[in-house]
Amino acid sequence: MLLAYNIGNDSIQLGFFEGDELCGTVSVSNDTNRTSDEYACIFKGLLDFNGLAPSAFEGAIGSSVVPTMTETVRSALEKLLGFRPHVLGVGTKTGLNILTDDPTQLGSDLVAAAVGALSKYTPPLILIDLGTAATFSVLDKNGAFMGCVIAPGVTLSAEALSNGTSLLPHFARTEPKKCIGTNTMESMQSGCIYGSVAMLDGMITRIEGEIGENAVVIASGKDAPDIVPLCAHNIKSDDTLLLLGLKEIYKKNMRKRK
Repeated sequence: MLLAYNIGNDSIQLGFFEGDELCGTVSVSNDTNRTSDEYACIFKGLLDFNGLAPSAFEGAIGSSVVPTMTETVRSALEKLLGFRPHVLGVGTKTGLNILTDDPTQLGSDLVAAAVGALSKYTPPLILIDLGTAATFSVLDKNGAFMGCVIAPGVTLSAEALSNGTSLLPHFARTEPKKCIGTNTMESMQSGCIYGSVAMLDGMITRIEGEIGENAVVIASGKDAPDIVPLCAHNIKSDDTLLLLGLKEIYKKNMRKRK
């Protein structure tokens, strides 16, 4: 089996592969104050809960957008699994043609998700991740990574609105009954939810205009279920791309543990 994991801004996701099949995922909130021993205990509990033994895994690969946690989590998994996981970074063979000005600046999560998407879908592709940040990765008809768009995520925007103003309260990020709010709460909900919907639809239209053709649009992330159904564009939902990409990259780089 292969363990693939991603350290995001809010959580750590682990995926379990048996061959090419993703047979389970778990996640835990990240905390920079936790030690590698604490994380090793947490991961051991998650494996036990899913009926998996550490000895079942022959390899592990991860990506991280939180540098301060990269080694902590890697060390925790090394203690648990008995071997050192591979971390996606500079020098890792991905098979992805990256056309950005400096490919080394591209986040490992975006690289992995692009590789995963290309293993399932036919380009051109627009990959949207609605997490702490809202990212749009663009792959041309040949599967090359053209570039991306980075905007504040739904939660981040809502928190900035409440925290940066004296009179506006914190509010539930649920779909309002109508666009034009008649009270403060509804007005903020409309701006947050429908504003994000308009941003997605507008960015998709602009991106397709630049590449000169329609693209397959795929969304993932914690806020995708609240936003995607309200969009005018046809957007597929798929939360497996990043883990699938890590699995594909592992196959390109690593041999089975002896």
